[in-house]
Amino acid sequence: MRLLLLGGTTEASELARRLAVRAEIAATLSLAGRTKSPAVSPLPARTGGFGGIAGLSAYLRENRIDALIDATHPFAAQISAHAVAAAAAAGVPLAVLTRPPWPPQAGDDWREVADAAEAARALGETPRRVLLTVGRLGAGPFAAAPQHHYVLRAIDAPDDPPPGAEIVLARPPFALDDEIALMRAHSIEIVVSKNAGGQATRAKIDAARALGLPVVMIRRPPLVAQTVLHDIDAALDWIAAQGAAP
Repeated sequence: MRLLLLGGTTEASELARRLAVRAEIAATLSLAGRTKSPAVSPLPARTGGFGGIAGLSAYLRENRIDALIDATHPFAAQISAHAVAAAAAAGVPLAVLTRPPWPPQAGDDWREVADAAEAARALGETPRRVLLTVGRLGAGPFAAAPQHHYVLRAIDAPDDPPPGAEIVLARPPFALDDEIALMRAHSIEIVVSKNAGGQATRAKIDAARALGLPVVMIRRPPLVAQTVLHDIDAALDWIAAQGAAP
């Protein structure tokens, strides 16, 4: 069977490794190209957009794709919505592989918000030292709150960091002790995070709890796909079921 995997996450990379040894599945990994130096894939890969819903639908038809897995980032709302519409138009079964969001735990001090603009407002008027972990493309709205000192951590340098921001380039996974050390070294007073879920970046949430720091937590956009899977084995079972279907 022919499979298209929309990737860019830890889960997508692990699924790609598992698929690479399955001779009965011809899988292609698609990356948006937003990370400048992505990890090497064991699958044939393509990089870049499809040209909207029509372009993705045409790709599915022209390449005779039998099944589509959306394993993009939980905040990649546009491509996920396009995948749902394109799969329906092309008559291709679709499943989303995503990590569950982090639930708040005892001792957490979260201020949940809808988006980055609301997160910037939630920081308040009093200047604070902020650990900003919203990715390379998510920092723009914080320019509207320039009174704060931002320590912005990302895999790649952001295109539009807030004025005067310190940039820390690092690739997950991150360890708890290292996160605590980072927050102490920069005298962080508050953390801003997307609720990405998973283990690779969870340590910053645990570190904030350990240090008694508040977290401005950006909620995920809602999923519109009907089939949502939370682990690799479930994804492989779903793929096998599509291959067995008449």
